[in-house]
Amino acid sequence: MVCTAAPDKFWKMSVEFTNKTVLITGGARGIGRAIAVAFAARGARVAFLYRSNHAAAEATRASLAGTGHIAIAGDVADPDAVSRCIDEAVAHLGRLDVVVNNAGIGIYHPIATTNYADWQQAWQQTLAANLLGPANVCFCAARHLRASGGGHIINVTSRGAFRGEPTKPAYGASKAGLNSLTQSLAIALAPDGIAVAAVAPGFVNTELTADRLASPEGVEIRAQSPFNRIAEPEEVAAAVVFLASADAKFCSGTIIDVNGASYLRS
Repeated sequence: MVCTAAPDKFWKMSVEFTNKTVLITGGARGIGRAIAVAFAARGARVAFLYRSNHAAAEATRASLAGTGHIAIAGDVADPDAVSRCIDEAVAHLGRLDVVVNNAGIGIYHPIATTNYADWQQAWQQTLAANLLGPANVCFCAARHLRASGGGHIINVTSRGAFRGEPTKPAYGASKAGLNSLTQSLAIALAPDGIAVAAVAPGFVNTELTADRLASPEGVEIRAQSPFNRIAEPEEVAAAVVFLASADAKFCSGTIIDVNGASYLRS
């Protein structure tokens, strides 16, 4: 899908979020933390959800520029928790302008070596966190975005949705489903003034990838990109911030790749 904007507006494109509010899932560490930092640095008040790491969540909240931020404990795989957390976030923030679905999990379950019970469990847990959870976040957040006169939903998907994930097939499938959900909701929510788009990173330099990058496999992983490196969380955050900006609203339905040309599609 082509991302277009009126040519005479490019020169004044704004990425300021003063007086705007942002809700981020999985915001305590890694990519989610970088997204929270980026929005707060641009004037937004941020609410972010985290599953269980209270110390990391408090450290992230304390590091954000500005005031009025909140960290809320809740598992996106739990539908009741999603509804409760979003209502709590909006009650604190007063309104909702931007929603970022970043929380997700990746469980190894290669088909040749995984038993059937573990295979079932991996699929159930992955789809609950990576696809059903974001779908529920979108559903619950949409009514608040409508009340604010519109807004943006940004879903963090993955290169694996296109390239495949042979050792984590449920992860690849869940992210492909999230891409499809993004584009379906881009059409469904446009009449409400809500733009929906996605960012699809490849490998990113976070705590979750540190062990693999430090192993001999790290050389091969970096070599997947002609830049011979992987993305930094701040580079993913920059794409999210752009898609959430007012001037990017007509990019609704877009999926931006942040993978250093390690996988190309057209």
